[in-house]
Amino acid sequence: MPASADAFVWLRLYQQELHGLVPRGRTQPVWWTLRRPLKPLTYHGAHRMFERVNATFGADWTLHDLRHSAAARMVRDPALTLADVQWVLGHAHLTTTETYLAPRQDEVVAGVLAHHARQADRHTEPVPPPPAPGYDPEALDVLFGRSS
Repeated sequence: MPASADAFVWLRLYQQELHGLVPRGRTQPVWWTLRRPLKPLTYHGAHRMFERVNATFGADWTLHDLRHSAAARMVRDPALTLADVQWVLGHAHLTTTETYLAPRQDEVVAGVLAHHARQADRHTEPVPPPPAPGYDPEALDVLFGRSS
């Protein structure tokens, strides 16, 4: 799963904290429990960790929420194609990945406000002066793409 540069910094700090306490190597797990004895962190252990955090903060987050957040960020990255995101997420069908293309409410509101601002700017543009004598104004409008 792609991650931000900050995530790799935090991962490195975590690894340094566990240095000498857990086995190292490519075949070893990345995440370990912090309770003694240290054991590889399983899905159920991580789920339980989320339950404790949710109880503390009154939240309702899940491991799957992290996946959704990553997917939403990836589809908004212009350097990634939707097919790239599909591959990373392991979706069999592109239509499954397309669900992440739906804009958030704040994005829609910002887009609509920007649209209205552009429309207001268009109405305040100066009106071009009338053409010189001998030119047909309607022909010039067609030529320059202006509405008459």
